[in-house]
Amino acid sequence: ERAFACTSCGETFTQKSSLIKHQRIHTSASGFACAECSKSFSHKGNLLRHQRIHTGERPFACTDCNKSFSEKGALIRHQHIHSRERPFACTDCNKSFREKGNLIRHQHTHRSERPFACTDCNKSFREKSALTRHQQIHTSERPFACTDCGKSFSWKDSLTKHQRIHTGERPFACTDCSKSFSWKGALISHRRTHTGERPFTCTSCGKSFSWKRALTVHQRSHTGERPFACSECNKSFICKGDLIIHQRIHTGERPFTCADCSKSFSQKSYLTRHQRIHTGERPFPCTTCGKSFSQKGDLTIHQRIHTGERPFACGHCDLRFRWKKSLVTHQRLH
Repeated sequence: ERAFACTSCGETFTQKSSLIKHQRIHTSASGFACAECSKSFSHKGNLLRHQRIHTGERPFACTDCNKSFSEKGALIRHQHIHSRERPFACTDCNKSFREKGNLIRHQHTHRSERPFACTDCNKSFREKSALTRHQQIHTSERPFACTDCGKSFSWKDSLTKHQRIHTGERPFACTDCSKSFSWKGALISHRRTHTGERPFTCTSCGKSFSWKRALTVHQRSHTGERPFACSECNKSFICKGDLIIHQRIHTGERPFTCADCSKSFSQKSYLTRHQRIHTGERPFPCTTCGKSFSQKGDLTIHQRIHTGERPFACGHCDLRFRWKKSLVTHQRLH
């Protein structure tokens, strides 16, 4: 028996809650509303694509590897991996890309014209709107305040991004793996893990990176710049994250705690390695004999049995050793 009928279209339901969800479609100002989350769309096709986030449906399958996708466009982009096709070529340097958006971002590297200059610091921009946004750095004006925590921002979109910390909203979903993000830039960066694209190239050594921030940090290895200095010991670092980790030596802070034994660590990577004691996980297998290890360093040492590598040389004689402790023991003879 389907006792609950929609007065707008006549469709019936066995539960009142199902009817209420359904009626959102008719009450939406935009015409097509999602019954799961009330998000609305102007076209039915957009609603159908959105609903796959809730259903997990992936109707577009790759014939080469059987990987499936929620949107046809995502499948087409994925298939470039198999065909090696890069249909979007830069007319300035002939570098080619799998996606048009990546080409557009790359082409900015050739455009040197920046007609809008800041009168405070002489930094220049391609667009007037970018200059306007930048100038708020100098005025210290932060007119957009968060009603949840009081933090204020120079730009409205920065406030919008920040508020997702409180709401948990992640509106930007990856069509390849369904991982979602709070802001679009994070999604764009994430998708490079699927495409393998490395659009940021070091002009000194030619090494390329998926993220501009990684290139910036890398370039400091050429310039010797270490802009992040410890106020306790004056040791300096090329990136802020390294400084934060270092400062825990002075503060004794150990923010990463094991849920199994309550042991705490100063770095998340240390906790991850420790947890393998409890889980028994050994994610690093030897490709020669199949033996597996909980730490990559242990695998590296083990592989010397197969390769015959002896990287530790005695400075007093010609003997070499696989392990540093063997060298230390040997050196006591001299």
